[in-house]
Amino acid sequence: MDVSNTMLLVAIAAAYWLWFKRISRWLKGPRVWPILGSLPGLIEQRDRMHDWITENLRACGGTYQTCICAVPFLAKKQGLVTVTCDPKNIEHMLKTRFDNYPKGPAWQAVFHDFLGQGIFNADGDTWLFQGKTAALEFTTRTLRQAMGRWVNRGIKLRFCPILETAQIKCEPVDLQDLVLRLTFDNICGLAFRKDTRTCAPGLPENGFASAFDRATEASLQRFILPEFLWKLKKWLGLGLEVSLNRSLGEIDGYLDAVINTRKQELLSQQESGVQGHDDLLSRFMKKKDQKGQSYSEGFLRHVALNFILAGRDTSSVALSWFFWLVTTHPTVENKIVREICSVLIETRFDEVDRLVYLKAALSETLRLYPSVPEDSKHVVNDDIMPDGTFVPAGSSVTYSIYASGRMKTTWGEDCLEFKPERWISPDDGKFLNHNQYRFVAFNAGPRICLGKELAYLQMKTIAAAV
Repeated sequence: MDVSNTMLLVAIAAAYWLWFKRISRWLKGPRVWPILGSLPGLIEQRDRMHDWITENLRACGGTYQTCICAVPFLAKKQGLVTVTCDPKNIEHMLKTRFDNYPKGPAWQAVFHDFLGQGIFNADGDTWLFQGKTAALEFTTRTLRQAMGRWVNRGIKLRFCPILETAQIKCEPVDLQDLVLRLTFDNICGLAFRKDTRTCAPGLPENGFASAFDRATEASLQRFILPEFLWKLKKWLGLGLEVSLNRSLGEIDGYLDAVINTRKQELLSQQESGVQGHDDLLSRFMKKKDQKGQSYSEGFLRHVALNFILAGRDTSSVALSWFFWLVTTHPTVENKIVREICSVLIETRFDEVDRLVYLKAALSETLRLYPSVPEDSKHVVNDDIMPDGTFVPAGSSVTYSIYASGRMKTTWGEDCLEFKPERWISPDDGKFLNHNQYRFVAFNAGPRICLGKELAYLQMKTIAAAV
């Protein structure tokens, strides 16, 4: 190598070092390394990632900025990540400047093969139209009653008998897996009136459920990899991309059969004048899109998949944490049991509504252990957060739902304690709804979870049965 090339390399290295030192002083939060940014720390702390993020947020006053790619021209744009748990910042993103913080192209690319333009993955007008349609359906009493039938049947005929058999035989039970199966059966019944029977004696395998699990796992792996890498693996047919492709084929085949059968049933009902089904798929099949045309089969598949993804894991994860917390807090357990014994004659939805302390304990569980610990948004235009943080267009903002429930500035000095009483009004003993931007377990703003009340009803019914 001649002298000129050596001097050029030294000059580039020196310029980069000066730039890196300057940007390191500007960024807060975890240590930033040359080229790799904060990725080494994230990898090192992967087993306690959410606690690590919470610690950084506490040290930085609720918001920090870091980069995952410490390279000039990228570090302040695509490589920049703003992390926050400040309720005012969260409200700014999810409500005040909602249009400036969509899910973004990176998120949509990751889930597009699996979820298409369904409500969970869509932005803009596509999301708005589906949201309005779904909101009308989720407020109907018939949908609530349908959920009640599926949950009560699953508990009475399958869930409780499995627990009773295990008790008689003195055998351990994987409660998280059992609850996951039960909620999967419930949400499939509500979504397209199909009994998947995964929560049944012997815990049988179900092809659709297995394919759904594999597709979810493969899609989530894309988040870990750079976009160019998972797209290359998809093009070459490597790794979990092969599993994703096969699983999507199984899922599409299963749902196409369901949709075609439902079309025949709806046609027959129209001719005979018989009342139709009350599942979500049937409701969407009766509606028209923005152009006045019937929805395509591909769109209907994605509608069903989006609701299953939103309603299955969230409730089962919350219940798993709930049972663990209750077993480690006997005083809370005694209060729940006393309330259930005094209120319930049998496990019916109209009576479950009266279980105030149980709902408070479930809410406290979600505050400390939210089913979705964090969420990210894409920044469309330059903006300034309420706390003064500047976020440039093209960067991303992550709000930590996990950290939001563990900040003393928001929840007080006892924020790490499991205390259901914080959800009960001291004046009249009724359930106390906290500000949705402090308690973000069900999202907030226009994209707040449409099935929030159905989720509470399902969780309370299962918890009461156990």
